[in-house]
Amino acid sequence: MQKGQVSVGVRLGTQVRAGVRYRGRVLVRVPRLDLGSGSGLRPSLRLNVRVEVGSREEFQVGCLRSGFDLGSGFAPDALGACNQSDFSVVWLSVNNSQWRTLLDIGRAAFRTSLNLLSNTIFSKDLTDPFSDSDKEFKELVWNIMAEAGKPNLVDFFPFLKKIDPQGIRRRLTNHFSKVLQLMSGLIDERLKEREMGNQENVDVLDALLSISPEEIDRNHIEHLYLDLFVAGTDTTSNTLEWAMAELLKNPHTLEKAQKELAQVIGRGKLVDEADVAHLTYLQCIVKEALRLHPPVSLLIPLKVEEDVELCGYTVPKGSQVLVNPERFWESEIDVRGRDFELIPFGAGRRIYPGLPLAISIIPVTLGSLINTFNWKLHGGIAPNDLDMDEKFGITLAKAQPLLAIPTPV
Repeated sequence: MQKGQVSVGVRLGTQVRAGVRYRGRVLVRVPRLDLGSGSGLRPSLRLNVRVEVGSREEFQVGCLRSGFDLGSGFAPDALGACNQSDFSVVWLSVNNSQWRTLLDIGRAAFRTSLNLLSNTIFSKDLTDPFSDSDKEFKELVWNIMAEAGKPNLVDFFPFLKKIDPQGIRRRLTNHFSKVLQLMSGLIDERLKEREMGNQENVDVLDALLSISPEEIDRNHIEHLYLDLFVAGTDTTSNTLEWAMAELLKNPHTLEKAQKELAQVIGRGKLVDEADVAHLTYLQCIVKEALRLHPPVSLLIPLKVEEDVELCGYTVPKGSQVLVNPERFWESEIDVRGRDFELIPFGAGRRIYPGLPLAISIIPVTLGSLINTFNWKLHGGIAPNDLDMDEKFGITLAKAQPLLAIPTPV
């Protein structure tokens, strides 16, 4: 037996002995069991035996570090009543996936996006990563996206505006009011800090509050933050969830991305923003995710300000314009609005204002997730069986949350 190797031996015959050896000495022994010479015991017979571990050090060093599995729970037979031992976490095997962390990737991405944005604007987290404090806000944001994305009769028959036959405007008024109330409370909190002479926070809110009210008043600030938090959290988290779903559905692509990360920055390390320029395959993955699952599939509807001729057609003033981007195949195409084959964030003067933040967050977060963890789909789902259905709003979200088990590298 090699030094440092653990062995388990059982000898069957008139006596049964078992023991665990580590580095040439016995660490745990099974008390002798005399079966008698006429027992007829066959080697295929399985016995439940109880072992005694000599010391804490021997248990830790000799058994756990050497891979001998003493970590699973041994359930007494009586605890099999009502199948309790099959489901109780007390008796689960260490190899059971329920011991591992089950992660809702979309929700984790939403929480990350929310706190990144809130720290940029308010210098504080809006959600605790160890609680469900983000759940209500995530549902609120999705309700806004779902209502805003519904076909509304009023948009085609303006005379119905006062009636609001589908109740969309009424429900959105309620959702918007909740977000505006949250923004107003955070602004009030900052104004009180400024009155007390506390100028420690130098962030977006401080910059806007320092501007003359004639240029931008409080009402404009609150509605600006409504735009940023609703659009900036949901779109980013959806893109990250879709990108991870595509990688888990295509393990070969995930493996190639992990190899690139290992070569460029080293396996197990977090990705910095400066690293992204050297991670060309990761950039391709982000572009492909945006192509397959654009955050806003038809972009925000536009309105023609004056009569205009386009491709031989006259588009009259006041017309609503919907844009559906083509697929791209060339890797040099960018998402910043210069290449119209791929414009997930729009283009021109109406381009998404949070574009610089989004294109920084997505590759950094995605790269860090796949470089610091190995991933496995929950419930033993085969990659080809992963549900990729969408639910429609202004943004395209996964119909079913992406649940996966991360294992640290």
